[in-house]
Amino acid sequence: MKLIFPPYVLKRMIERNISVDKIRQVLENGEVIEEYWDDDPPRYLMLGWSEHRPIHVVGEDDEKTDETTIVTAYEPDRKHWKTGFRERKKIR
Repeated sequence: MKLIFPPYVLKRMIERNISVDKIRQVLENGEVIEEYWDDDPPRYLMLGWSEHRPIHVVGEDDEKTDETTIVTAYEPDRKHWKTGFRERKKIR
């Protein structure tokens, strides 16, 4: 699998102290917690851990080229995610 990092994603990764190795670790060992089938191409949200730090990665796959484009990567905010970071909190 070849990973594609658009420039805006690399900029945010640097700001958020998330390395390419951490992204790869999430993709290889994490779990898909949401899927966005209505997006074109379809995207998914994965949760993985770097030591004790949760990391969310949104990606989209191109099966023809065996490439995964990283859409964003971030540490989820406890204000918006339930314990475990697998489910969003309800917004009132």
